[in-house]
Amino acid sequence: MDPQRSSYDVVVVGGGHNGLVSAAYLARAGLSVLVLERLGHTGGAAVSVEPFSGHPARLSRYSYLVSLMPEELMRDLDLDVRLASRTTASYTPWSREGREGGLLVERPEGEATRASFRELTGSDDEYDAWRAFYGEVADLAQVVAPTLLQPLPLERDVRSRVDARIWDDVVTHPLGRAIESRFRDDTVRGVVATDALIGTFAALDDPSLVQNRCFLYHLIGNGTGEWRVPIGGMGAVTDALARAAAAAGAEILTNAGVSAISPGADGAEVTWHDGYRSRSATARRVLSGVAPWVLRILLGDGEDGGTKPEGSQLKINFLLDRLPRLKSGVDPEVAFAGTLHLSEDYSQLQAAYDAAASGSVPDPMPGEVYCHSLTDPSILGDRAGSAHTLTYFGVHTPAGLFERNHPARDRAIARALRSIDAVLAEPLADCLARDDEGHPCLEAKVPQDIERDLAMPGGHIFHGDLDWPWAPNRARLDTPAQQWGVQTDHDAVLLCGSGARRGGAVSGIAGHNAAQAALADL
Repeated sequence: MDPQRSSYDVVVVGGGHNGLVSAAYLARAGLSVLVLERLGHTGGAAVSVEPFSGHPARLSRYSYLVSLMPEELMRDLDLDVRLASRTTASYTPWSREGREGGLLVERPEGEATRASFRELTGSDDEYDAWRAFYGEVADLAQVVAPTLLQPLPLERDVRSRVDARIWDDVVTHPLGRAIESRFRDDTVRGVVATDALIGTFAALDDPSLVQNRCFLYHLIGNGTGEWRVPIGGMGAVTDALARAAAAAGAEILTNAGVSAISPGADGAEVTWHDGYRSRSATARRVLSGVAPWVLRILLGDGEDGGTKPEGSQLKINFLLDRLPRLKSGVDPEVAFAGTLHLSEDYSQLQAAYDAAASGSVPDPMPGEVYCHSLTDPSILGDRAGSAHTLTYFGVHTPAGLFERNHPARDRAIARALRSIDAVLAEPLADCLARDDEGHPCLEAKVPQDIERDLAMPGGHIFHGDLDWPWAPNRARLDTPAQQWGVQTDHDAVLLCGSGARRGGAVSGIAGHNAAQAALADL
């Protein structure tokens, strides 16, 4: 498909959810906008697919829940998207001294949550500590969340509005220090720690604090940190964004793999290939939704293997004929409705990190599972009521484990299944649906698969380590791009993807902020 013109106000490189958000805002402001997407469809990591032949179930293949997307952004763009709350926040099976149980955290928390803590720990002390800690985290979230769609605040301005203890615990010192000082139970500590490790390979005492930043982003969405279910799957979110961008007048080209961005005095030229020949267009501004590491290649700087990000996750999608029973005896529709933690005691997380850091696949494998179809049966099509999806997300599985080591992939999948089976009263294999060819309905993705499918370097789901969502006190904030945290080394090129400050996860925040910076300049 040919572009409608040779010159645009803005060319957006990448048709993921952030690129579409940028396009929608810019086109609504009356600018001419071209979106170039390498794949044959928009959406990037936020897509729904039917991976299993013979079954109409549409699974969220990569990203699968929404927390950080601001409700203000959804209202701005009139998105026809519904996000549903989960009745269970988390369930963590445990086995101690011959007893099988589970730590239940309801949403909202009630007496059953307190009783669950008491059954595990023998008193109310740990639950009181839990409520105190997360109450302070909520106060921090309510300060930070409203700033995410505004120019970057300075660190000192945020800090002045936050209680000193929670600032020290989350921002100043490694998160492990706070977890170990505030909680005593190994399982409770692990539940707290997991939000710091999603897509992030780090020890909880890592002095870089990358784990702290991951933790913060997982708990500040809309000031509540609630992770909600997109009705219709993740594809419904980006489909709505694509409609909003197109309705505003943005031009969207798929199968348009960008090969070069050439900045000039008054803008930049973007070159892409449409499958038949090379094309190009000029723009006053180019917004990049690709990872910064990839952007440097497009700008002609070449590959730098030493700075390439490294993802850390194992994603497995399942289709089940029925939910399995658990050893604890809990109703599966309660346990699987939220995040079900597996082999994620604090000591297990530490041991798994040490194993992976030494080049071994962790055993037991820490991870968590969740059943989308309990909250949204519409994704099952005509199998609603007779099937269920299950999503597994494994942590401490860095890309390096799988480099030139094909057995490691199979070993990681087997150990993930073993961790699941360890809490079940029946093997998961007995519940798996079969596709048209008789194969179990199981699809696994390691970081290398994500890099191949989505061009995310190293399979890093955040495009690189997350930054704090504020500017350092001595930061230069002279230009709109700097003020919004989307600057590059070239004035005409801005970051609009997960690699921008305040990027990461399915939020649209980076797309919004890049659009605001561009509008301030044009």
